[in-house]
Formats: sequence, C-alpha cells, structure tokens
Amino acid sequence: MTPEEFRTAGHALIDWIADHRARVEELPVRSRVGPGEISGELKAGPPQVGEPIEALLEDLERVVVPGLTQTQSPNFYGWFPSNGSLASVLGDVASGGLAGLGATWQSAPALTELEEVVCAWLQELTGLPESWRGTLQDTSSTGCLVALLAARERASDYAQETGGLQAEPAPLMVYTSPHAHASVFKAALLAGFGRDNLRLIDVDPVTYAMDPEALRTAMAADAAAGRRPAAVVVNLGTTGTTAFDPLSSIVPVAAEHGAWIHIDAAMAGSALLLPECRWMIEGLEGADSLSWNPHKWLGTILDCSLLYLRRPEQVIRVMATDPSYLRSSVDGTVTQFRDWGIPLGRRFRALKLWFHLRLDGLDAIRARLRRDLENTAWLAEHIARTPRWRVLAPVRLQTICLRHEPTGTVTADGTVLDPVALDAHTLRWLEAVNASGRAFLTPSVLDDRWMVRISLGAEGTERRHVEELWNLIRRSAEEDDVPLRPERPGP
Repeated sequence: MTPEEFRTAGHALIDWIADHRARVEELPVRSRVGPGEISGELKAGPPQVGEPIEALLEDLERVVVPGLTQTQSPNFYGWFPSNGSLASVLGDVASGGLAGLGATWQSAPALTELEEVVCAWLQELTGLPESWRGTLQDTSSTGCLVALLAARERASDYAQETGGLQAEPAPLMVYTSPHAHASVFKAALLAGFGRDNLRLIDVDPVTYAMDPEALRTAMAADAAAGRRPAAVVVNLGTTGTTAFDPLSSIVPVAAEHGAWIHIDAAMAGSALLLPECRWMIEGLEGADSLSWNPHKWLGTILDCSLLYLRRPEQVIRVMATDPSYLRSSVDGTVTQFRDWGIPLGRRFRALKLWFHLRLDGLDAIRARLRRDLENTAWLAEHIARTPRWRVLAPVRLQTICLRHEPTGTVTADGTVLDPVALDAHTLRWLEAVNASGRAFLTPSVLDDRWMVRISLGAEGTERRHVEELWNLIRRSAEEDDVPLRPERPGP
C-alpha cells in the first residue's frame, strides 16, 4: 500500500469509525452471535490479491460489529468502564503510523521521553509523591506481575542471580484480599510463589475491605513458622464491590516484615484526578508500587496502564537486560524502559494518552468523572428507598451492587430465607435485561449469593440513560417476582 492508497483507505476508515460511534447507542449492547458464527463467516481463507477497503469495511459492518459487546454504548454497565475516547483513538493511529521501535532510548528517543512526560503529568495530577517514577504497561495485570517479581527478588536477596526460588530455605508469602482481581492471584502463581503461599486475608463484613489486624495476625504467624512475608497487594477498588483496603493501616503492618506493598487501583485510579477522592491514597508514601489503568474509566483506549514505583532501581535490577547489540553511548544517562517491565520491544503507548489529554482536556475529563459519581449516587438512592430492592455494599465511587428480593426470599433485616429461589430470580432478571439489548450488566457472587453489579462510567452515559436503566431493571425484576425453584442450587 502506497502513502496515497493509505490516505484514501484511511479517510474511509475514519469516516466508518465516526459513523459507528454516532450510532452505537442504537445497537444491541450485548452481542447476539453464537459460538462459531463469526469464524464461520470468515473461513474463506486469505485472499491471493489485495482487496479494496470497501470490502473490508463491509465485513466490519456485517460480521465484526455484531460480534462485539458494545462497550462504548452509553447503555454499557458491565465489568468496568472500558472507554476508548476518539481523541485517544487518534493517538493510537499515530502510534501505528509512526511505527516507533521502543527497544532502547536510542531506537526512539521520543517514545521514551514522551512516556516520561505523560507519566509525570499524571503523577502530578493524581497527587502521587514527587519522588516516584512512572512507566506504561499494557495492563495492571502485568503491572502486578512486575511488582511481585520485584518483591520476590527483594525478599530472597535477589536469588535469581544464584539458585532462584529452588534454593530458598523458606517459603515466600503473598497476602491480599479474597476480593482482589483474579489477575492478582494469577500474578502470584506466575511469579512462582505457589498457591499454598498465597494468603487471603479476612475482610470487614460490611465494607468488604481488608482487615489490618487479620493481616497482622497472618503475617506474624507465618514469620513465627519460619516463612517469609514478601508482598502485600492492597486493593483500592476491588472488582466486585469497589471496596478500598485501608492503605494507611496496612502499610505499617507490612513494614514490620519488610514486605513489598503493591497497590492495585486499576479502575478506581482515575478518580485520583479529582482532589476530593485523594482519600484513596492516604498512607501511600510507605508503599512500593501502584498501578492504574487510564484505559478504563479515564477513557484512553486499550491498552494503557500506569505503573508507579517508589524505587525503580529495585525493579530495574530484576528486569534489566544488556545485550551487546542494544548498547549505545548514552547508556547510564537516559531511561531505558525495557528494564522497567517484561517486553523488550515496546509500543508507543504514550501517544494515545498524550492525544487524549491534549485534545479532550482535563476540565472535560474531570467533569465527566463527577457526572458519573452524581449519576451513581442518584441511582443508588432510588434503589435503596424502593421496597424489595437492596444496595448490598457501600457505594464508594461508580459501582452499585444490588439485588431484588421477591416476597418470601429475604427478611427485612437481610436474612436470606430461600437462597436457591433468590439466586434463580437474580440470574433470570439479569438475563432478561441483557437479552433485551437495551443495557448490559454483569453478575457476581457476594457472601455466597448472586448479585448484580452496575458499573457506571461509559463516556456517553448521561442521566437519561441511567433513568432508563432503572426503569428497565425494575420492570425486568418485578415481572419475575414469583421465582421458580431451579433444578440445581446456586453457588
């Protein structure tokens, strides 16, 4: 493809994307295709000669779009906000067009130094300590893995340089909440700690936040038994309920054992742009690392995750690689981000964050975050004051955990009388909402019972959408007010 052919095709693609975003509210939110339908449409095999862009766009419309859950729809309330602002899409296009190779500073000085700049911008805007340094990863899953690898090596006196974990005389322990994201458990396993050495600490039964005294007890017991506490993963906004572990109380407990403290704020970190939400990071100065994802609520398109480090040299010692073919005369005077994470070749991720911040501006981003918080408070209030509806966990940001309780299933004080019927009812009315195509919600299990999560924060979601959602879920649940007992029990 020549530059002129690219220009023509690119204009057509941009027009198509703009048209798609303009009508995304009209599309069913949840994909309605079945397993194998997409691949069945695309089995013809690769073309022997190039096709026109019009043919590709036709298949995008006909085959690909129906196979997507429309996360950019204002009626998407599932999992977490997964916004892809069009300003950041332009940055992603620029990144691909420039095709910078981020293997070393010398291979792309602009890639490295723009990443330093945008990380410093977000560091200042979110109130992080000036002495910390940041880098971009693909996701917080990778950020957590990098942090736990560094924690493992610090706790073992950098055993990777000798016999590794196989030579360690004592098990290394990791501590986190049972409500932590699945990626935290995965990172602990990939880092070699082993499932038996992962401690899930009790949480407060009302707030679902980690109990610092339970952590103290667990760490002390492990230390007394000859095991070595290596890391604590603190959750600022758990996946299920957006619970906030009490960072300022956990830090001194972990410090008693010299454990690495990693903070997972993947979704909630965006709220730090609002000064009124800085309570989230009280006590941060004593932690070692923090990750959060601009590609969630903030709205920078996937994949774009920030990892901040109090002492980057501890990660660099674990991750550094210095083959002869990458050496240059500037080594030792510049940042080499290849030594701050797992990949050697790195994408120019900073461009999409840079485009997003510059084209949309902080005033608009902050206004949108505050709008979402106001809409969440409005909806939570209506749920709480409506008979037979219950908000199940404190609403700290933009996530509401709720349940509709048909007659005879739950007492006024919340005691569940018929858990099987209640679970069946919850899953049925949720499926009715999602099958309608008018909204998309996701379930989760809390206290051994199914519940429904509403995660507000799609870029286009306004109050009218939230009002329509409330009417939809009320109608769906209340029409199913006499649940049938299922053949199999719930979780």
